[in-house]
Amino acid sequence: MRFMIIVKATAETEAEALMGDAALMAEMSAYHQQLSQAGALLDAHGLKPSREGWRIRHGSDAAGKPTRQVTDGPFAETKELIAGYTLIQVRSREEAMEWARRFPAPMGAGRPAEIEVRLLYEPHELDDFPRAAAD
Repeated sequence: MRFMIIVKATAETEAEALMGDAALMAEMSAYHQQLSQAGALLDAHGLKPSREGWRIRHGSDAAGKPTRQVTDGPFAETKELIAGYTLIQVRSREEAMEWARRFPAPMGAGRPAEIEVRLLYEPHELDDFPRAAAD
């Protein structure tokens, strides 16, 4: 089972204010090293601030023709942003929960922060989705 631990962004992560926090970076590094040694770590990275990204919104015009609207960052609502992620592979939801509980406080001890954990679809599960007819 694969899970993604998602670190929610804050104004501080958007300002890259935590990059110089050596103690926090060491704690994150040690956590990811433990995951790696346990054979559970698939990938982990921080994301650059939203000012270096963009969004593409899909929709349709008045005639029903598909449209795409590109909006460059930065984005004002940090609650909608991701600061980083850790992708793990474990045997059970309970094991994923245990690893998530051990995740270091992403903004530093005692500071408000939120992580979200999501289960990924496995390739064999995608077979259950309807497929488009071949032309």
